[in-house]
Amino acid sequence: MQPKIKVLRIIARMNVGGPALQISNLMRGLDPKIFDQKLITGYCEQNEIDYLELNAPEIPCTRIKGFGRRVSLKEDFLAFFNLVREIKKFKPDYIHTHTAKAGVLGRTAAILMFSRAKLIHTFHGHLLHGYFSPFKTKLVVLVEKLLAMRSTTLVSVGEQVRDDLLAAGVGRQDQFKIIPPGVNLGAIPESNLIRTNLDIPESATVITFLGRITKVKRPDRFAKVALQMSKQNPNTYFLIVGSGELEEILKSELSTISPKAKFLGWRNDIENILEATDILLLTSDNEGTPVSAIQAGMAGIPTVSTNVGSVSKIIEDGVSGMLTSLNPSEIAEQLQKLITDTKLRQILGERAKLDITEHFSVSQLIKKHEEIYTA
Repeated sequence: MQPKIKVLRIIARMNVGGPALQISNLMRGLDPKIFDQKLITGYCEQNEIDYLELNAPEIPCTRIKGFGRRVSLKEDFLAFFNLVREIKKFKPDYIHTHTAKAGVLGRTAAILMFSRAKLIHTFHGHLLHGYFSPFKTKLVVLVEKLLAMRSTTLVSVGEQVRDDLLAAGVGRQDQFKIIPPGVNLGAIPESNLIRTNLDIPESATVITFLGRITKVKRPDRFAKVALQMSKQNPNTYFLIVGSGELEEILKSELSTISPKAKFLGWRNDIENILEATDILLLTSDNEGTPVSAIQAGMAGIPTVSTNVGSVSKIIEDGVSGMLTSLNPSEIAEQLQKLITDTKLRQILGERAKLDITEHFSVSQLIKKHEEIYTA
């Protein structure tokens, strides 16, 4: 009998978002007769929700102390030695790290202990834009260059993310595999519970922000656009779904329209949220391949987004959504077109559903990872 292929999957924290969703799909989807998977993660911060607790409590994981979002010399050393212990114990064939911190600590631990495991790292996005000062960004690039030299495979969620990394000197073309996110969406309910519960008129236009309320997502830009839209279109409401360190600031910025700006926190009923949504709005400085836009498209909802990262691989401008510059006025202009032209909104939504459902299935996510692990 052929021994199982052992995959050690490492991520610093399983906070609600695209990486946690993809990891959960892999943990559930890879054939347990062929693969023996182990998930190592840390702990979310107080203003974050743990995806495993919210949406996937059946997935087993090993949580280690010191792992998390913040950089701390003491805690990072603790996490490093815990990772060394877990690698020795599990003896994996593949060590697959996800997101930046886990990629640094996990691959470094494997290299320094001379693990025979093949090293794989997934870039669900990158830290080249919108996160750090120029000096820190150069340091991040240097570390990623060195680790890429010892990695067998580098996975990117989109071509733009890969191209940005290659332009920065991270990895080689032949190391990269493009694997888009795989998303399952449940049936969209027929009754609009969200609108009813939040006292939103059926005739209103609802614009939704879905994701972390953090710097790179530019909630300040969202606020500028929302205020302008509310002034031009009094029957427009805003759903802010998610949380983060800038939530209170965003609430303050939207205080003048507070009855029409609904902060819902993290939710595990995305289908209900999408049923109440007319337009998804992304105002980020940087994105990988945003799962929120994929989910919206699968529900037949058009997205208006800044043209960053690999968003253009999900949304075709003017065909399945609207892509804009980072200028709030341009974002507002494109939103206005969809608010006033419901027929256009419907056409874009229908095309988004057709295109996205075809290209972002969980089955292709599983198949492409199986190909890496069995090569």
